[in-house]
Amino acid sequence: MKQFFLNFGIELAQLRKAVVQVALIWLLAWLVWQLVRLVARRIVASASDGDDTTFTVQEKRAATVAQLLRSVGRVVVLVMAVLLTLNQFINITALLAGAGVLGLAISFGAQSLVKDVIAGFFILMENQFTVGDVIEVAGKSGTVERMTLRMVMLRDLEGAVHIVPNGQIVTVTNKTRGWARAVLDIGIGYDSDVDEALAILRNEAQNFAAEKPWAPRLDGAPEVLGVEKLGENAVTIRVLLRTQPGKQWDVAREFRRRAKVRLDREGIEIPIPQRTVHVRHHGATAPDQDSDNAAAAGGA
Repeated sequence: MKQFFLNFGIELAQLRKAVVQVALIWLLAWLVWQLVRLVARRIVASASDGDDTTFTVQEKRAATVAQLLRSVGRVVVLVMAVLLTLNQFINITALLAGAGVLGLAISFGAQSLVKDVIAGFFILMENQFTVGDVIEVAGKSGTVERMTLRMVMLRDLEGAVHIVPNGQIVTVTNKTRGWARAVLDIGIGYDSDVDEALAILRNEAQNFAAEKPWAPRLDGAPEVLGVEKLGENAVTIRVLLRTQPGKQWDVAREFRRRAKVRLDREGIEIPIPQRTVHVRHHGATAPDQDSDNAAAAGGA
């Protein structure tokens, strides 16, 4: 075995030393990686309020920072460990100089990648959105499942995953930032008493806001604004429900159900579209003309 390494100009003592140093390098890399993971967990824990039913802005922000810390830390630790390992066997000074020139050449051909990284940095610094937010970007909408300095991963209502490079994000529509609002347009028939319907919906909205399961999801008293539109088939009444971020869809579905049940119980009609069709037969004769023709035929 010793002769085998000597044939390649490698002394056994130097090899043992290099192997020990490589083991120490990767042990140190593992310890640094565990430290990065620990810091990421501490960041998430420090922002937690102990309530698993809600995901606050601080918790979203902490989850996003922790995710980025893990992704960037993993790359940095791995690259440093590989470079230090190579340095035990070859001189990496020339390798690093060549890599710098190669990196400069690649950067000119990878402008979109640089654009994505810079855009991702500003998205993070400006806190435009975080993990868990429901957003719309680049024509795609969904819940942010993952963020890096290069891309954003969205999952839509059907479960499809959309990966959007940060450089393509020009306008961000964040549907779960601060507070949200459910806008409900409820139609009643023209024969119904509008004032009575308004009073019923206001009463139902007050009852809805007072119930324990739904009160924490609201962010203020519901508003029944009044008649929004006189349509072809219905008088439209608008109701506004200000909610906690991300709760507007659940609140809207529940209040529609309650409004339907209550209006049916009070005898207020929720109309369905109706259409009257007039059928005209071309070439048909008038009734008087038909009788005259019949009398003439009888006299003949």
